[in-house]
Amino acid sequence: MARVTGPDFVALQVRDLEVSGCFYEEWLGMGRAAYSPPGAVVFRSEPIPFAEREPAVDLDVVERLGWGVALWLRCDDTQELYDSLHASGVEIVQEPFDGPFGRTFSFVDPDGYMVTVHDGG
Repeated sequence: MARVTGPDFVALQVRDLEVSGCFYEEWLGMGRAAYSPPGAVVFRSEPIPFAEREPAVDLDVVERLGWGVALWLRCDDTQELYDSLHASGVEIVQEPFDGPFGRTFSFVDPDGYMVTVHDGG
């Protein structure tokens, strides 16, 4: 019997690749990969590749993107990232707290996706 061994690639569908790509690159420090296929921005992320792509569906027909999906990103200094995003007016939906995965907080990206960041504990 075939079995899935785990996530291998994560991509968000976004309204504006340049706006969203710049947000993840400039505010989160995620470097872009040397190559991205047309209609996508791929980042150098480990252990699972992360990308953004042009939408395959109408993103404006839903109230909020990503309901029911939890996207967690590891960060080398969660508090510093929170301070920077908060000071710039990025919507914070969960203030920083210390939990089982270390310092953790959640924010909303330019397309309305909720993203949780943690330092790994």
